[in-house]
This record gives sequence, structure tokens and C-alpha cells, in this order.
Amino acid sequence: MGMISLRHVNEMRPDEVRALIRKGEITGPTAGMAGGFTQANLVILKKELAFEFLLFCQRNQKPCPILDVTDPGSPVPSITAPDADIRTDFPKYRVYKRGELADEVTDISSLWEDDMVGFLIGCSFTFEQALMNNGIPVRHIEEKRNVPMYQTNIPCVPAGRFQGPMVVSMRPVPEEQAVRAVQVTSRLPAVHGGPVHIGSPEAIGITDIAKPDFGDAVTIKKGEVPVFWACGVTPQAVAMHARPELMITHSPGHMLVTDVRDEQFGVL
Repeated sequence: MGMISLRHVNEMRPDEVRALIRKGEITGPTAGMAGGFTQANLVILKKELAFEFLLFCQRNQKPCPILDVTDPGSPVPSITAPDADIRTDFPKYRVYKRGELADEVTDISSLWEDDMVGFLIGCSFTFEQALMNNGIPVRHIEEKRNVPMYQTNIPCVPAGRFQGPMVVSMRPVPEEQAVRAVQVTSRLPAVHGGPVHIGSPEAIGITDIAKPDFGDAVTIKKGEVPVFWACGVTPQAVAMHARPELMITHSPGHMLVTDVRDEQFGVL
């Protein structure tokens, strides 16, 4: 990211962050950028699969809360960021062909076709600002890493070809603040809401907490408990099971910063 400090980017407007991403000046994870604005995960599929995927999200709202769906052939998320372009405004993309990761790129304009549909899915980076506002530390931001994410043994509800395990993100929380972390995040159901699990990783099929399936491992200090939230990388695990001809996603941790304020998704 060169000379741009994270504090500076935290205070930027979403359109300023997107402009830097479009120019290729930001290519890393977006946690902590444009603080207070909702970030989104991405799934792009051909129109013929879009309904099945929409149904999958409707049945699995915890890992896949839909924020926006583009019109077929349009790269514009007209509800959440009307001047954005989903082909250029994520720092990094993953291209899956028949369920295999085929490429990781910073721009997908050359892959775009006029029957593609983009899905923007709520991202837990949104509630991190709320956690920090409540004095709860967010370790991967402190350690300048990507959030650790794990495949679990929690099955998603199938829809058509789409089925597979839930992916979760993990944040260590001091034991005495765990209840507060649940309260703070439960108010934001559009961005995964409250945790799906607290404590023993083995209980949800994670064998080694130090080896995440996506993102980076972070330090868990004495007196802290691992807290797991449903994660918008779930569709990538599902893609590996469903094996669609082509599916484009964000690279884990590399989100779209939308124009929507976090508070707009809050419930009391």
C-alpha cells in the first residue's frame, strides 16, 4: 500500500477507497478501511445459476446475507454503491472453474460477460468497527493480518446444485467480553449477526486453529476465547462442491467498500 497509512484509509470515504483500488494502489485486505461503511463479499455467476444461488442465500442467511444483486449483464451494484463497478473495485478476485481455483487477479473486466449476475454478501468486517467502539480488540487488525477463516462441519441447507459446509471467521475475545461481543454483533444480522460458536474449535470440526483454510493465523492470548462468526467465504467452499463452469468471487479479505453506513443495517 506504499505511503497510504491504514489510519488515513480508515477515515476516507468509500468512493475514495474504491478509486485507489481501481487504480491498483490498494491490493491488500480491506479490514479497517472507510470505517463505519459496510463492506461486501462477492459472488458472480452466469444467469442460469443465479436463481439457485439466490435460493441458497435465502436458506442460509447467516453465512450469506444478501446486500445487493446486480441486473444480468450489469456490473453496477445499484442499491449499495451506484457508482461502483464490481469488475474493478475489489482489490483481488478469485476465478473458479468447475470448482477449482484457476486464477487470482486484480481486475475481471476481460472475463465479464453479458449474462453474468453479481451478488454482494454482507461482510463481518462491518461489525468490527462496532466491536472496537465497545472496547473489544480485533486481533487481525492489530497484527495487520487477514482475518482467519475455517471450513467447519456445519452443513449449509442445500439449494439445487449448491451445497457444502459453512465457513467461519474467528476473532479471539477476552473471556469477560465474550457476552458483549455477542450482543454487539447480534444487532447486525445483515452482516452475519451474532456468533455461531464460542470456544472449542474441535466442536465445529476445526482440527488446528493455527492453520486457517483462508486468511492468516492470529495470536490467541491467555484468558481469551475463540469466537466464530458465519463468513461470506462460505460460497467459495460451496463452489468447490457445486463445481459450476465459472464462478468469480472476491479473494478472502479483499472486499468492496459500499456507500451504505453500518448503522443502516442495525436492529435494536
